[in-house]
Amino acid sequence: MSQRYFLQLSYKGTSYHGWQIQPNAISVQEVIEDALSKILREKVAVVGAGRTDTGVHASYFILHFDASKPISPELDLVYKLNSFLPSDFAIQQFWPVSSEAHARFDARSRTYHYFISTEKNPFATETSYKYLKPLDVDQMNQAAQTLFEYTDFTSFSRLHTDVKTNNCKIMQAEWMIEEQQLKFVIKADRFLRNMVRAVVGTLLEVGQGKISVQQFREIIEKKNRGEAGASAPAQGLFLVDIEYPDEYGIKSNA
Repeated sequence: MSQRYFLQLSYKGTSYHGWQIQPNAISVQEVIEDALSKILREKVAVVGAGRTDTGVHASYFILHFDASKPISPELDLVYKLNSFLPSDFAIQQFWPVSSEAHARFDARSRTYHYFISTEKNPFATETSYKYLKPLDVDQMNQAAQTLFEYTDFTSFSRLHTDVKTNNCKIMQAEWMIEEQQLKFVIKADRFLRNMVRAVVGTLLEVGQGKISVQQFREIIEKKNRGEAGASAPAQGLFLVDIEYPDEYGIKSNA
């Protein structure tokens, strides 16, 4: 009888073409499935909590997979996976769940952080967006607050996606100053493809004085991706938390 498991991991996405398996490029999903299949000696398919894009990172990620039989503690799966996987992956834990539990569909919310380096930092080139020009963070935060007033974010969605709705409930959206970095924190019940990077890119236009807070609001209302700013580069984006129902017993990373 098969057993379903949740697995918590983190990864640096620099060298990968996003989460989802690609026909001619290496992905996070492919690397994890290959490692699990070899260690468990059976074909394993994994389902992730979301689909990060090429170059995007995750400090907290949940996936689920089914094993044909319960995994013995003696296997020490976490140790074996960490030994097998490349250095840009880390496995934190795994645990059995019910056969109906779903890493993607059961998630209540997701939180992303976007990092901008305001000074040249050779150690942050792959994990933040270097932007050295002055930004009006107060105006950026005023614009970010308008996100709470809307649910349809078509203007920040990648075109021609297969989702049924572009509605999302924003729960947090704010810029923070941390030493030589700016950090944008955004939390929602769900996100559209490329949404966070499109929001950040448009908020940067507010910070540069190219558009006003009112114009940012109008961009949302037009529901047209062509009206919004360019997407911010992938390397600054991190998935940092996923929340599940209390009965799952998963401690939030927030």
